[in-house]
Amino acid sequence: MLWEFYGATETGINHGAQAGGPAAQPGSCGTAVPGQEIRLVDAAGEDVPDGEPGDLMVRNSWLAEYYQRPDATGKSLHDGFFSVGDVAYRDAEGYYFICDRRIDMVISGGVNIYPPRSRRRCTRTPSVLDAAVFGVPDEQWGESVKAVVQLRPDAMVTEEELIAFCDERLAGYKKPRSIDFVPLNSELPRDAAGKLLKRKIREPYWAATGRLI
Repeated sequence: MLWEFYGATETGINHGAQAGGPAAQPGSCGTAVPGQEIRLVDAAGEDVPDGEPGDLMVRNSWLAEYYQRPDATGKSLHDGFFSVGDVAYRDAEGYYFICDRRIDMVISGGVNIYPPRSRRRCTRTPSVLDAAVFGVPDEQWGESVKAVVQLRPDAMVTEEELIAFCDERLAGYKKPRSIDFVPLNSELPRDAAGKLLKRKIREPYWAATGRLI
């Protein structure tokens, strides 16, 4: 029997589900485990309804504090609930689905866009080995969706072809508006745990604006 869990160093494990079980929900991190209080809140701190993304907040008896960083701890705590910056939604059956991290959300024309689905679509074509999707400055919309793509060896695909491929399954506002390709014999940067270093990837696109990312 295999179980999947979701949690953070600061909060411990707070969601779980039996992988492939009869009640499993594809893409879900499971339901809240005993001893956890979970809230999903909007920018005003109000609880959001089922199906709507919100900041995932956790309260339990073993929340951590950042070492010698009371300022960072204070920014993460809200009425006793701790947030590590993840955004999620809950379905009517109580299953939670992680959308993305709040810092990685793209706001284009006032619409919140979560990049993981766009990234998954980019990597569905056989030509693409890896991809990062994020927001870049846009004079008209504030931000627009950008993909940086690493192709497989000897693969050939143009920017226009890949955008058209995304357009087949994604809403117009979610598809990449522009795509850059990683130079030959290079790869997207990852940390020691294999996680994409999205901040490092998008920094050059924001450098000239002076805006924080």
